[in-house]
Amino acid sequence: MRSVLAERLYDLRSANELSQAFLAELAGVDRKTINRIENGHFSPALDTIVRLSVALGIAPSDLLKK
Repeated sequence: MRSVLAERLYDLRSANELSQAFLAELAGVDRKTINRIENGHFSPALDTIVRLSVALGIAPSDLLKK
């Protein structure tokens, strides 16, 4: 079962029509990191959550709630 973070990241990325590669570039992380988070194989550190939220234009807490 995927985490709330995994589902939210996928949903927000898709809603903004961003590829994993482009979101990774915006957030300054590797594309494989995005893939692993979305598939529930990786729990990112807080700094990665902050980078992703900034890239998506949302608050970090918005990535963690349903």
